[in-house]
Amino acid sequence: REVLGITPDPWQAQLLRSPAKRILLNCSRQSGKSTSSAILALHRALFFPDSLILLISPSLRQSSELFKKVSGFYKTVPDQAPLPEDNRLSMTLSNGSRIVSLPSSEANIRGFSAVSLVIEDEASRVDDSLYRAVRPMLAVSSGRLMLMSTPWGKRGHFFEEWSGGGESWERIEIPAHKCPRISPEFLEEERQS
Repeated sequence: REVLGITPDPWQAQLLRSPAKRILLNCSRQSGKSTSSAILALHRALFFPDSLILLISPSLRQSSELFKKVSGFYKTVPDQAPLPEDNRLSMTLSNGSRIVSLPSSEANIRGFSAVSLVIEDEASRVDDSLYRAVRPMLAVSSGRLMLMSTPWGKRGHFFEEWSGGGESWERIEIPAHKCPRISPEFLEEERQS
């Protein structure tokens, strides 16, 4: 709240405090899921040296947008050492932690190991083969996995994990009408449209 200047919604505070290893966010657009996940990624990188955090989405443009949020938050944290690596797709912190944004290509993400945190943005639109390729990266590190998305039909790994993935997942669902930044008037206008 003080350092980043953000007052989280109750669900965001729940997420940011959650110790869960597997998290599913089924949230409307503009609900704050990207902001929350960027904060989680930065927290992991700052407070757990030598962490590897991967940001994955259907396109490199989307992954880089999430990365920009992380990078923007990093710039507000006082007394941080200069970054040994800082470009538009990845950053390395002085404590050895790395945050890398990747495209949704199973062939291009292999090679990462001992991953501390994987954040899959727009997971309902990420190819299932990529999801299956990412999961083994968490085996040795016992890392965390967060899938966040808006719904997109009854198909794919996001739907399967949401509807039947077992008790190992913490599930958070935020429809548009529960987001305080989205007015009822806007929702009514969109419904009519």
